[in-house]
Amino acid sequence: MTLRRSTADESSGRLGGWFSVRAFLLVLVASLVALVVGGSIPVVGLVGRFVGLFVVAFAAGLLADGRRYVEAGVAGGLASGLGFVLSSLATPLFPVVAQYGVEIAGVGATTGALVSLAGHYFGRDLRDGLTRDLS
Repeated sequence: MTLRRSTADESSGRLGGWFSVRAFLLVLVASLVALVVGGSIPVVGLVGRFVGLFVVAFAAGLLADGRRYVEAGVAGGLASGLGFVLSSLATPLFPVVAQYGVEIAGVGATTGALVSLAGHYFGRDLRDGLTRDLS
């Protein structure tokens, strides 16, 4: 069994039929905005970041024609990892951050990727339920 790219994949900017650079950049920018907006909520700053990531991935799953799990997961992971590292630089625990920066970024990236994948899954599920024929 061989996988072939169609001309539709080439025209949409998909790499090997599996990854769309355009969709990735769109979800990444939206995820970064969601992290800033969600993190600016005074009482629930950290939780608000993950809610923002979930909402962005949910919207991507709801609005996108195809599956964008890879794009949503990678964009959510990158945005969240970057957000974790940047937010921990301004704390008085900077020596701890300097020593465990990679681990902090890893936890942030993993959590962000999982939240984004869950959001994308639920968005795709709602889209499927809304577009399914009732007969």
